[in-house]
Amino acid sequence: MELLFSKWVSAFLLCCWLIFSVGHSVEGLHGNARVRAVNLGGWLVVEGWIKPSLFDDIPNGDMLDGTQVQLKSVTLQKYISAQNGGGMNVSVDRDNPLEWETFKLWRVSESVFQFRTSEGQFLTCSGDGDSVTATAESPSYSETFYLERNFNNRVHIKLKSGTYIQASNDNVLTADFPGTPGWDDNPATFEMTFVAKLQGDYQLANGYGHNKAKDVLKKHRNSFITVDDFDFLYRHGINTVRIPVGWWIASDSNPPAPFIGGSLEALDNAFSWAQAYNIKCIIDLHAAPGSQNGMEHSASRDGTVNWQTSPEHIAQTLDAIEFLASRYAVHPALLGIELLNEPSAADVSLDILVPFYKQGYQIVRKYSSTAYVIFCQRIGNADPFELYQANIGSSNTVVDLHYYNLFDRYFDKLTSSENIQFLYKNRQSQIQALNSANGPLVFVGEWVNEWNVTNGSLADYQDFGRVQLDVYNAASFGWSYWTLKCEKQHWDFEWSIRNNYLQLQPGIKLTLLASMAQPNRKHLLLNV
Repeated sequence: MELLFSKWVSAFLLCCWLIFSVGHSVEGLHGNARVRAVNLGGWLVVEGWIKPSLFDDIPNGDMLDGTQVQLKSVTLQKYISAQNGGGMNVSVDRDNPLEWETFKLWRVSESVFQFRTSEGQFLTCSGDGDSVTATAESPSYSETFYLERNFNNRVHIKLKSGTYIQASNDNVLTADFPGTPGWDDNPATFEMTFVAKLQGDYQLANGYGHNKAKDVLKKHRNSFITVDDFDFLYRHGINTVRIPVGWWIASDSNPPAPFIGGSLEALDNAFSWAQAYNIKCIIDLHAAPGSQNGMEHSASRDGTVNWQTSPEHIAQTLDAIEFLASRYAVHPALLGIELLNEPSAADVSLDILVPFYKQGYQIVRKYSSTAYVIFCQRIGNADPFELYQANIGSSNTVVDLHYYNLFDRYFDKLTSSENIQFLYKNRQSQIQALNSANGPLVFVGEWVNEWNVTNGSLADYQDFGRVQLDVYNAASFGWSYWTLKCEKQHWDFEWSIRNNYLQLQPGIKLTLLASMAQPNRKHLLLNV
């Protein structure tokens, strides 16, 4: 009898702990719940590292828009250099390649390219016999070059007229090589080295061309995420999905080149699947016109950040927010709209970002008084408190933090225990401070059970994941894992769960959440 009473008391105390530990509940979720979400990354906004095979069949697929290359004369054994990074002459006189010797490709076709310097100018040559300079502000006929390439990454560069570029003995590039060069050591032959690449929506669409890209993306969008994934998420206690989309979804039937329509139909399907499983949706505007951070997931053409430089870009972004808010505001599966993913602190000032966020908030409020409006923290050297001091909106606002023990040299040599201590000392204290601030709720909108620890064991990963869940469960809005599916195993939520590297059980709160609402499959109205 005493043992039975003890078990009853323990169960009662556990239930009380579950109820009161939840604290703030998120409107629209069942019970006293917070967001327990997974990102659907790499689906409606392409990221090549998530699914590299999307790019496999592009001709010259390693020479896409934004690929950074360096070119070395095989006769002079010197690198082509845009003096001062562009805006001046071009020389062939550098022994070691750095920024001035690195060029970003703009792809016209599989064998036709333009070369952009680090300062943004393009290589240009007026015609036969002329020198190549780096003085063009935008590319046209004179900035367009044909490339011939052999299997050793030796290249020839020629004008549209057919004249080949050569490195002269005066260390300049001139369009006057006589005849057709071979692949031996001659002044018109250069060694090409690849430095970096981008693999996003721009690269895929411009690489394949419209018709082939349309086929590739249609197949991908119909198969990468399906209703079965929502069933998996529901069964594992996930109550929300964060869905990245690109700004071109607002003109889905005829998007601006080179982007490909069709993502709107897939997003509609996601909302239907979510409703069927009592899962909520956060629409995340992941890619903005001109790019807000220069990364491939922002659909940047070449890594340049131009969103903040153009009122037209900002207006187009607000138009996309209005389109999404007007379409989904009354949908029962909508939980919130994130106005812009990961704006760069180095490029996007608060003077630009805060007014944009305020306008975006007002747009969402035109269509919904309850949908959460989410403001992403700037990535880089920025303090999330800056958004709490900005007084952006008065109700149902959220600040999104992205926590990775990666992408910074500080984490490179940390041991497993040091990574865990960082979570407790830094992440936990920041979440507690923001929770206590008088302002938006706190959302850890991206995190992953991966680190730079080499040869981490199963137990190491389980501990790291357990501590992250422990810390991020305290965020007043909740958290969202990046990402549902990925070629890299530990980034793949499904793989991590199935292989026991990430343990949501015995996460009693998550199990409780899953039992609060049963799936309602009558909402499975698919647009396929």
